[in-house]
Amino acid sequence: MSLQSPPAATAAADLPPGPGSGLPPGAELNQGSAVPPAAEEGGEDEEEEEGEGEKGKEREKLPAVPSASSAAAGGLERGAKNQFSTFSNFITTINQKKEGIGNRNSPTQLVIPNIKNVKDLPHLCLDVRQKQRISIDTLPQELKAPVPPEPSLPIRTKTVKDFQDDVEKAKSSGDWKAVHDFYSTTFDSFLEINAAFKKDTNSPFNTIEDSGINAKFVNVVYDALLNTPQDVQKSVLKGVINGLLQEWKGPRTKDDLRAYCILLQNPQFSNTSTYVIYAHLLRQIAALSEADHHFLVHWSKKISQKRFKQLVDRLLQFVSLRLFPAKPEEFPPMMKCTWWIPSATKVLSLFNAANSLISPPIISYTEFYNSTLDHIDLMEEYHNWQCYGNSHRFSFCQYPFIISIAAKKVIIQRDSEQQMISIARQSLVDKVSRRQKPDMNMLFLNVRVRRTHLVSDSLDELARKRADLKKKLKVTFVGEAGLDMGGLTKEWFLLLIRQIFHPDYGMFTYHKDSHCHWFSSFKCDNYSEFRLVGALMGLAVYNSITLDIRFPPCCYKKLLSPPIVPCDHNTLVGICDVTLDDLFQVMPELAHGLSELLSYEGNVEEDFFSTFQVFQEEFGVIKSYNLKPNGDKIPVTNQNRKEYVQLYVDFLLNKSIYKQFAAFYYGFHSVCASYALLLLRPEEVEILVCGSPELDMSALQRNTQYEGYQKTDLTIRYFWDVVLGFSLDLQKKLLHFATGSDRVPVGGMADLNFKISKSETSTNWLPVAHTCFNQLCLPPYKNKKELKQKLIIGISNAEGFGLE
Repeated sequence: MSLQSPPAATAAADLPPGPGSGLPPGAELNQGSAVPPAAEEGGEDEEEEEGEGEKGKEREKLPAVPSASSAAAGGLERGAKNQFSTFSNFITTINQKKEGIGNRNSPTQLVIPNIKNVKDLPHLCLDVRQKQRISIDTLPQELKAPVPPEPSLPIRTKTVKDFQDDVEKAKSSGDWKAVHDFYSTTFDSFLEINAAFKKDTNSPFNTIEDSGINAKFVNVVYDALLNTPQDVQKSVLKGVINGLLQEWKGPRTKDDLRAYCILLQNPQFSNTSTYVIYAHLLRQIAALSEADHHFLVHWSKKISQKRFKQLVDRLLQFVSLRLFPAKPEEFPPMMKCTWWIPSATKVLSLFNAANSLISPPIISYTEFYNSTLDHIDLMEEYHNWQCYGNSHRFSFCQYPFIISIAAKKVIIQRDSEQQMISIARQSLVDKVSRRQKPDMNMLFLNVRVRRTHLVSDSLDELARKRADLKKKLKVTFVGEAGLDMGGLTKEWFLLLIRQIFHPDYGMFTYHKDSHCHWFSSFKCDNYSEFRLVGALMGLAVYNSITLDIRFPPCCYKKLLSPPIVPCDHNTLVGICDVTLDDLFQVMPELAHGLSELLSYEGNVEEDFFSTFQVFQEEFGVIKSYNLKPNGDKIPVTNQNRKEYVQLYVDFLLNKSIYKQFAAFYYGFHSVCASYALLLLRPEEVEILVCGSPELDMSALQRNTQYEGYQKTDLTIRYFWDVVLGFSLDLQKKLLHFATGSDRVPVGGMADLNFKISKSETSTNWLPVAHTCFNQLCLPPYKNKKELKQKLIIGISNAEGFGLE
């Protein structure tokens, strides 16, 4: 039984679409936001969708609230508690809006939204009925709004050096008037912000390549801000409010976008007392058009790593404190500001999109995780995402980059448990309806295998019991007594993986230079054993077993192509865009040679004598394959070598192993047929299957259980002194020796259930491991030197998985 949907549905996009706007046609699929199953629409061609792009709607603009003063009173003052005691001293200027705004270059209307009346607020969550999402790096031409004319900017001549001199003078003299005047003037409006921080006020800077922002000046001004007197800091917030009160008339100018980009970096927004203002800033940015978001994303990727991480952390903190406020009275009631979290999450998605455009990324994708979400009702979020896909109901599952791998594992496990329970219940009902005696075994996937025929028996059992794959797994070895309490299941996985991945078996090739396995391209009549390996990986995920498998990252990218099995079985699966970087992870030596070909400065055709034909050895026979029609007659030249390299990489990683990988794909998805896969990145699938490579031996020490020992015993103290002093390589060997894998489960060392038992054997013996139970049997060695010597010998010379 497998869930099916059109292949266009995928795990995530860099940038979710805005409120009330259709998704751009032809959008690429990328990491960032997810489309739920209830929202999937099938049948249309991507090319047909491209023809409809001009019909895409722009985002709704912020509605004007008639009573500006009451809005300010109901909204801004609520957040003014700690550092900034009240905003009333400058909010009163709202009542004098004609005088306060008349001197500006363009007429405006004070429209700060009333938090008490949120009915007219635009929806900010994802329009999840669309089956594709925007790829921020390629924006369709029809979405690029006409550039409105930039208003003339005031002339401001203060430099970084001038400002720094003013600050130093103020610190020494105590007279902050010059600094106060600078801050109050600079942040009084979007025009003034541009006048101060635009590198050249006479240049438009209308491209994505250069924001035109003097980043050094911005950083210096913000770094000094928090060390200024309170009245200076309040003047900045007053100016921010003035800027946010301006009425929107048509598309925003690039000067407006520059101002938003600068205001987002204000360190004052780390203080909860400014969150009401921060929320309105985020709301306006979230409601910008896709074309404007396109600029903000590309400008954001130019921000330094330190500042970029600060921005991300500030947004994550905003979401966390809105969900679980330390002082609830600081904020308006949640029901009065339901748009806060969607706005912040949408803006966070812009930074996630910017981060994904850089290779390597500015910060790790894990830096976008918000661990606070681990403590909310994740299944409610998941079901909202599934059931309300045709509405604008917000769910964090629309933005999976913010959900930690631990939270995603919980969603997948609970989803699988519900499927297991449903199938088991149906089996029970069927038995009762046929008036047969219920048997507890019907609630499990019972696998009976002979050790001497492990692979064939396992293949037969899983093929015969396809309808039971989502039930809890229990393994029995024929002719052996004992109940499976988890140890036999793990042993079955370990033995199967050990046999299937053995070089003599011929299914996978081990590449020593990359330390990973790859699919053998040998042709055969039956690919069922590849399906078995895929099913094993799926069963491991559903039964929380960590496998010692070494596939390159592109394998997991292919496994999510698409993440849901397509309805049409003629649709290609396991095919994804691959690059030379992907080949480096599998066959680095060959990839290096192709890289040299691309950079070769001589005559490629005369010096290499290559054609668009490649050769592979299969069972001692050399076979040739054309990379394109008549490839054997097309020479590789300086002009077409990029095409040659791309076709060669695609042949090695996609086409030459298509049947093998397709069987593997269907095997995995026969078990893991869950829409929760749409939430996962390829790297996260690898962690779910193989565990995390990040070791924390101190955490292992805290969570270790003892049998026959106390944690204060001398032998145990010797053991941890030795292990904590090991190199990373030796620590991995120890973990592999004791558990069968050198990786850590998603839940960390606590989920490993590691146990050290006292061995009553002679101290001349080496330590022994029971990998099925993550147990290390340690003799009571007399001193630290002897323990270290015996332990290193034991973990360095264990064969295979260390099974007895």
